[in-house]
Amino acid sequence: MCRNIKPLFNFEPPVTEAEIRAAALQYVRKVSGFNQPAKTNEAAFQKAVDEIAAVSRILLDSLTTTSPPRDRETEAAKARERSAKRFDQS
Repeated sequence: MCRNIKPLFNFEPPVTEAEIRAAALQYVRKVSGFNQPAKTNEAAFQKAVDEIAAVSRILLDSLTTTSPPRDRETEAAKARERSAKRFDQS
């Protein structure tokens, strides 16, 4: 999975539309192989981002869990720690 796509479910505060759209954009970039599409493909690219964002919102709204919401700062600190271990050159 693309490392830039972050889990969005079960966080406090809840995921925003901007976060969902950013994940959809990363997904479309990965699948299409384009970071920025050519003008001829721009409409299809943006349509895909819009549709994936909409489906992602539907998915996130329909998921349920009994786990308490995760804290964004705690999860970010864990990610930084994993990254430091992965890229530690000492």
